[in-house]
Amino acid sequence: MPNYEQFSFEVTHQDPSSKARVGLLKTPHGTIETPNFIFCATKGALKGVTTAQAREAGVDIILSNTYHMMLQPGSELVAKHGGLHRFLDWDGPMFTDSGGFQIFSLGHGGVANEIKSRRQMPGFKDRVNITEEGAYFKSYIDGKVHLLTPEISMQVQKNLGADLVVVLDECTPYHNDKVDTERSMLRSHRWALRSLQEFERIDDGSQALYGIVQGGIHKDLRKVSAEFVAEMPFFANAIGGSLGGSTEEMQSVVSLVSDYLVTERPTHLLGIGGFMDIWHGASMGMDTFDCTHPTRVARHGSALVHPNQGEGRGHLNMRNSAFKEDMNPIEEGCSCYCCKTFTRAYIHHLLKAGELLSGQLLTIHNISFMMRLARAVRESIKNGTFEQERRAWGA
Repeated sequence: MPNYEQFSFEVTHQDPSSKARVGLLKTPHGTIETPNFIFCATKGALKGVTTAQAREAGVDIILSNTYHMMLQPGSELVAKHGGLHRFLDWDGPMFTDSGGFQIFSLGHGGVANEIKSRRQMPGFKDRVNITEEGAYFKSYIDGKVHLLTPEISMQVQKNLGADLVVVLDECTPYHNDKVDTERSMLRSHRWALRSLQEFERIDDGSQALYGIVQGGIHKDLRKVSAEFVAEMPFFANAIGGSLGGSTEEMQSVVSLVSDYLVTERPTHLLGIGGFMDIWHGASMGMDTFDCTHPTRVARHGSALVHPNQGEGRGHLNMRNSAFKEDMNPIEEGCSCYCCKTFTRAYIHHLLKAGELLSGQLLTIHNISFMMRLARAVRESIKNGTFEQERRAWGA
């Protein structure tokens, strides 16, 4: 059995009208309160900001990716530094995903579009070959062929040294039929067992393992997969794979899965980060979320704001000429460095001038926004106002 003595999860508050809950997730590098948002340092860096700036903006936990880190710079080099914590200069909890999603998505030439819609991308079979052994894929860096197996994924994640690690799974696209989705799900289950076996072999008590629920949009398959994960000695649950082609379909899948998971475990919803999705996910018992969206849109000039300040859309395009002479901060009431120091007019100027500082300042703001959102969710559960707050956010 895995050794999870340095880890624990305790539910401290429960919303009476939904599955929303507040919890304490303890790791060797600290305890975080949930629901919480995990920021992506996919290639070993939070794009545009340092870990010190992220901490100042309120970040509690970050994520790096097995696929990218094994290709560049290599997990052995990270291990020589003492793991990702030292490599990134981060003293808080860390999460690594297994690399399966990146192999799939890069092989298709896209990420969210292929997972969440019917769009089919060319080139998959030329770049990735999935067998029972594992996934053979071509590096996007130099074209060299690599093999990622459940065992290798566990070994790489061990070298990286994150607190929370994930089994290797096969991520199926939305357009796959039920037969192919079931075949893939069962392979993911076999890979999960191999991941667990390897994790136990190299386990020293410093990491905790997540099992992943697959099954695409098919409710009966999701039930089977959720029950499989519940039966295995994982520390935590994760929900992955295609969650559908619409918000309604995603909510339906997540709601169904939540009925069959072990509620004493923390549950992570992989790759989801819209503010409406976080409110809905929390209502279904999700404890953590991750997504590149907040930092990605910042680099393209968008600031995340409460819907009542963003024309109901939850974001402002700071390139818009309406902000050219706007002397207000990006968001009234925001205490981030960007909003305390600079005006919308200045951010607009930086974007028009092509200054890199624009992306950094917007990233700081968007990080702060997501942390305020997570706190708002938690506080509403504690105060018994979850449904009211959720509606106030338009979710």
